[in-house]
Amino acid sequence: MPRSVNHVASKAKRTRILKKTKGYYGARKNVWTVAKNTYEKGLTYAYRDRRNKKRNFRALWIQRINAAARLYDMSYSQLMGALHKAGIEINRKVLADLAVNNQEAFKAIVDKVK
Repeated sequence: MPRSVNHVASKAKRTRILKKTKGYYGARKNVWTVAKNTYEKGLTYAYRDRRNKKRNFRALWIQRINAAARLYDMSYSQLMGALHKAGIEINRKVLADLAVNNQEAFKAIVDKVK
């Protein structure tokens, strides 16, 4: 009995991955094994970097808050400690946005906790 292979499904799978690697450089876009490896590695990087993005943004917010706090003779840690002690619950994302785009509101917060 002849060997049965589901060529329709395997070709569809190859086509699907080759469509996703469109725009890659060289053999990464059209050679099946290279394209498959590149695609899978890209998924790994995407998974990793979705987590790294959160770290990077938190670090950016902290730097912005620190820079703005130092204009009012406070360090980042002093400001965050004072906010916690005063019972003001405002997250770093909002605080950093205020520091960059609305200095008056940030100054009001700093004055309140001083």
